[in-house]
Amino acid sequence: MTRRGRTWRILTTALATVVVLGLASWASAGPQVGTSFPADFPVIIDASLNVPVIGFGAAGRVQRTPVVFLHGNNDTPFPTVCNPFGYIHAMAQFFADQGYAASELWGLGYQGDQCDLVGSPTNRSAGAHSTVANIPDLRRFVHAVLDYTGARQVDIVGHSLGVTLARAWLRTDSAFHMVRRLVAIDGPNHGIINCSPSSANFYQLPAFGGFTPDSAICLEYGSDNTPVVRLINGDGPHEAQPPTQYLVIRNADTSFVYFPVQDGVFSPVPAEDREGNPHDFSLSARITGARDIDLKGQGAFDAVLHSAHLGILNSPETWQRGFDFLSEGPGPR
Repeated sequence: MTRRGRTWRILTTALATVVVLGLASWASAGPQVGTSFPADFPVIIDASLNVPVIGFGAAGRVQRTPVVFLHGNNDTPFPTVCNPFGYIHAMAQFFADQGYAASELWGLGYQGDQCDLVGSPTNRSAGAHSTVANIPDLRRFVHAVLDYTGARQVDIVGHSLGVTLARAWLRTDSAFHMVRRLVAIDGPNHGIINCSPSSANFYQLPAFGGFTPDSAICLEYGSDNTPVVRLINGDGPHEAQPPTQYLVIRNADTSFVYFPVQDGVFSPVPAEDREGNPHDFSLSARITGARDIDLKGQGAFDAVLHSAHLGILNSPETWQRGFDFLSEGPGPR
């Protein structure tokens, strides 16, 4: 069997391994973070899927700035029948264990439960998963959380595409006054490595998501100079637009969306942009003007694919660093 064949076998096995729903092995010391919204929370219809968004949150008193958790592409805000990952839910539970109320922790699933990927894997790179398509969902969700909790601002914790979705919404709506702090975990702020026309870029294959140069995701992130990348980074001296404060937590050794090296089961692809030009994406997750934390060996925290890009979201160090950043004083109001 070829390396790609082995990779695909492991991927399909992982997607069927719903026992990973119980991956969190620590004993929860705080309130349990759920997998639904309060009964009286507004129903938000996904703008691209035309179904209600999934996510989590709870009724109750709010004393801290509420936190909105945003997963990455092809993921969910908690494990589902079709997606055994949902690691961002474990991070929310860590926050609850450290003293956050369940009413202060909110998660948005802006791509559904991912069950459509089983029969249509090219949806991974298609329009409904794009940043532009999901800005309306995040806009409505943040406003709904603010209205429901009575808070003046939210904090956002984003992973991968969740980082750039948050930044695109902030730029589009000039909504920086609404977000006190942003924790940006391994986000594609300057593009991804998976979009080149090279025959060695197996992500172009339908079974691996169809990340061809002209797919919706690659039109947004296939180089460091696409319209979306220019939008989120702006044209000022710093990409971290105030008054929002930023913490970047990134992989410094490997991450299959940025580095041309092995990342768990993911074989490396050429370091090229969507036009086939050689390009180094290894620093893509950085945001100029933000505080940076570089981590290594994060694949140890992804029990399914052993990928650093996924493992960094399930890492106790990431959880603690994110918690510490959001707990530092009042911040902007």
